[in-house]
Amino acid sequence: MSTYFIKTFGCQQNVADSERMASYYESRGYTEAASIEDADTIVLNTCVIRDKAEEKVYGFIRSLKARQEEAGRAMPHVVVTGCLIGSAAREPSGKMMKRLTKRLPEAEILPLEDVGFEHEPKRKEGKMASIVISNGCNNFCAFCIVPFARGKERSRAFDEILSEVEQSVSDGHDEIMLLGQNVNSYGADILMPLIAKDEKYQLPSGKFIEPIMVKHLNRHRIPTMFPQLLEAVAHVPGVRKVRFLASNPWDFSDELIEVIRVNKNIDRVIHLPVQAGSNEVLKRMNRWYTREEYLALIERIRTAIPEVEFTTDIIVGFPGETEEQFQESISLAKEVGFRQTFIAWYSPRPGTKAAVGMEDDVSIEDKQRRYHELDAVCFQGFEKANAHDS
Repeated sequence: MSTYFIKTFGCQQNVADSERMASYYESRGYTEAASIEDADTIVLNTCVIRDKAEEKVYGFIRSLKARQEEAGRAMPHVVVTGCLIGSAAREPSGKMMKRLTKRLPEAEILPLEDVGFEHEPKRKEGKMASIVISNGCNNFCAFCIVPFARGKERSRAFDEILSEVEQSVSDGHDEIMLLGQNVNSYGADILMPLIAKDEKYQLPSGKFIEPIMVKHLNRHRIPTMFPQLLEAVAHVPGVRKVRFLASNPWDFSDELIEVIRVNKNIDRVIHLPVQAGSNEVLKRMNRWYTREEYLALIERIRTAIPEVEFTTDIIVGFPGETEEQFQESISLAKEVGFRQTFIAWYSPRPGTKAAVGMEDDVSIEDKQRRYHELDAVCFQGFEKANAHDS
């Protein structure tokens, strides 16, 4: 019987995808190997959010070849899946696909779409179950390759998600993590065709869901069902805690704030990526909010939920970022007092607006300095948050 081993790179959603991949391979007669050395087939579930993440995949295979040769063992069959494959297939210039086939000529390519949601995740023992509610992204932020890596946003059926939550609780997982590239817009792709026909979304129970219209810049941007879904998951018997990742600031509705406020088992730590503290940089990033709007949202959430804490993502060294604009990110971080900040310095990703139309004009030295300066400020906020907890 053939054996497999899955190596996962990247985010929590990749981890959730790997759990379905395990079931996918076992449905084909494979058994899980105890280690890489024992596997006939090694599956690499990849990440490409930064250049360094992509290079980790190629570096891993080089290292694996060297270890196999040193031990006198044949190279196992290598399958590459995940975001690298999606990006290579959709990136407009074709450069990523050429690089992929040149650097991994013998690897089998497995599109993530081939691993369907009909495969029940094979989860490790533990309290938390990660459940994907949507895949893909429609926002096309200037720095982000995710729309190429995962394609257009596609939402899973409401009742299908609830069934997976109930099964997870039955299996002993009392913490639920709802995952999507933008969980706040969950259901928009389902609702838009129905709204055009003046229809509502109906659950198998017969209940109709009224879409929540998210307002942004004084207009209705999208319909969403995420507040209803989050509340329904929170009400599943046996669910002790619900988390969600990731939220986009411009889709964080007042209805969502109210659902979190009322349901005490929804986590009070919210990940709300800001990416930059300068309005000029946010505009170049194609982020659809201003610094002032972001801070106003933080204040609305804190007013409704006083005990709430925030984590965030910030990019330093984005094309055209001046020292003054970087200092605006510093001041925003100080003003919010994030519990944790995930900082990255900008690296061009193929096909993105920033890589195609903007000069990467901030030096490596300045990116490194800004990274460490912001990290020191955010670490002080992290220490304060932990001191408050203790």
